[in-house]
This record gives sequence, C-alpha cells and structure tokens, in this order.
Amino acid sequence: SGWADKIHGLTIPADGPHQVQTLHEPIGVVGQIIPWNFPLIILAWKLGPALACGNTIVVKPAEQTPLSTLYLANLFLEAGLPPGVFNVVPGFGPTAGAALASHMDVDKIAFTGSTATGRAITEMSAKSNLKPTLLELGGKSPFIVCEDADVDMAVEHANLAVFFHQGQCCAAGSRTFVHESIYDEFVEKAKARAQKIIVGDSFKSGVQQGPQIDAKQFEKTLGYIKLGIDCGATLETGGDRFGNRGYYIQPTVFSNVEDDMSIATDEIFGPVQCIIKFKDLNEVIGRANDTPYGLVAGVFTKNMDTANTLSLALRAGTVWVNCYNVIDITIPFGGYKMSGHGREKGIYSLSNYLQVKAVVTPLNNPAWL
Repeated sequence: SGWADKIHGLTIPADGPHQVQTLHEPIGVVGQIIPWNFPLIILAWKLGPALACGNTIVVKPAEQTPLSTLYLANLFLEAGLPPGVFNVVPGFGPTAGAALASHMDVDKIAFTGSTATGRAITEMSAKSNLKPTLLELGGKSPFIVCEDADVDMAVEHANLAVFFHQGQCCAAGSRTFVHESIYDEFVEKAKARAQKIIVGDSFKSGVQQGPQIDAKQFEKTLGYIKLGIDCGATLETGGDRFGNRGYYIQPTVFSNVEDDMSIATDEIFGPVQCIIKFKDLNEVIGRANDTPYGLVAGVFTKNMDTANTLSLALRAGTVWVNCYNVIDITIPFGGYKMSGHGREKGIYSLSNYLQVKAVVTPLNNPAWL
C-alpha cells in the first residue's frame, strides 16, 4: 500500500515538565463486509490500508460475488502472507455477516452496502463490544446542470453518472437537476443518448450495459419504473425489460419528475435517469440537500463562482465539477448523513484502522536519575 513505513505519531508540547508523544497502533481484528457491485476494487480499498496499519482481517464477501475474494485469498497464500492475517468467511448477511458484526473478538467493522444494512450492522456492533464502524452506504446524488453549462458535455456525463454499471453504483447521479432555460434541450439530448446505449452480454465486444445482478434487483428496478409512470412522470424512453431472457432492462429516462416521487427519493440501483427542472441556485441547493443521503454530487457550469457556491453548499462527501465518476486511489471517498461515515482511499483511510495512544512521561522523575 505504500503507507506501512509512513505511519508515525507526534511529539506534542504540553504544560509542565512532561514529554508527550502519541503512538498509532493497529486496531486489531477488522471485519470487512464487501458488496456485490464492485467486489474486488472495494475489497482493495479496505484491505490495503488495514494491512498497512498492521491489522488482521476477516472478510465476508457478498453471497452473489464471492469468487474474486476467494481467488485473492489463494494468491495471498502463494505470495507467503502468514496464515491468519487475511481470512475469508463466505455466507449470507443474516448469518455470516451478523456473526462478524456481533463477534466480541472483532475490533472494527468496515461495511459498504445499503443504508438499511448499515443500520443493522451498527446496532449489532453496539450491542456486542461497541466496536467502531466504517460505513459507506447508499446515495441519491444530485447532478446539477446550470443554465450556462455546455449542454452536450453535461448530457454525456449525466448519462455516465446514472447508467454506468447498469445503474448499480452507490455514487450514481440519479437526480438530474437541469435549469429551466435549457431543460427541454437537455431532455431531448438525454433521451437520444440513452437510446444509443448498447445492451447485452457484458462479455461481448461493444456492449455498454449488461444485466442487473439478479432477479431481485431486476424486479425492484422494474417496480420503480412502474411507480414513476403511475406517479405522473413522463417516460421519455425505455421503461421495460430488454429482450426476453436474462435480467436486462432498457435504459430508462423520465422527465417532469417531482421531488416527492419515489423515483426521486429512493435509491433505485438501476438504469433509470430522473430529470428534474429548477429555476435558481438557492432553490436547487435546498432541493439537492433535501435527502437523507449525502454521498456525491455533480456540478456543471462555466462560472467559477457558481461552481464554488455549489461545492460549498452541497452536503456531500465528493463534489465533481464538470466531470463525474473520477475515482482515484488518492481521493478520499465517503458520505455525509445516512450515506455513512469515515473516508476510504489515500491517507484518510489510515485513521480507520489505527488506535491513537498518548504516552505522558515526567522529565524530572527521580527514577531517571
């Protein structure tokens, strides 16, 4: 990870004749529960800093996607990692996951997944040994297109923001706020862009959108699409399954979406774009922040003052300005509010896996003489 030899404490001045230093020590046994949507990369985000800080790890991969974690464990054995440092316990959340969160010998839980499951893990952690938690949870992130934005560029990035990975992404820009002066143009171009997405077998060249993870997620997404239609949003394109086999869903675009519609409040986790009209900055700031989530946000504008105003006002752990889904191992990632707490990646990730100990020693102690 590059950090193992850079973890050090401080020497701190204090009143009186005392030497004060801090030590940064491993937290101990870390339980890490990994989601199904990015099973290897999110494991890497958690595994690297935890190992660099000197901890031992017990991983529970998602029951839908355990193979990459098991294969990595085998590679660790081949590389000579000592037995017991990296451990894998496959299983289901209510059994293996609950056992990990409730275990008295686990000192920390790191979890990425739904907000509902994050609540349950926090409760189990508190009821056992009060172990701290690192939580990266859901999102219903605003993607704000201002009146001076480059519409074509904004359409392209908005498409990436919500349709990337079949919409199965916690950072999906699933509430697309567009200024009223460019709203109609944006809707038409967003519709045309969604219709160009190639849906099919992900292992085939040229395919841009594969299937949903399983039948449950497939049915959930189609259910939300029906709710959007029933609530009065305008279905611009898509709205049904793709083909007659597998869990494929047509890229779906809604316009005339209102803030209180289920498709605008709930995390769908599917390829559904909701385009919402706004009038001015103060209005869109309030509406964008009117959500229990606060993971990421997108801002598209040519005005630096507007970009700075929105970046400061939006309650989100990441704000992307004139870009989206820029993910780098050095950039901290995590949420506000019910999108979780703690930050992953880069130097900020180390604090998740360390205890801080203060050591205070009198300088004039006769024992030293």
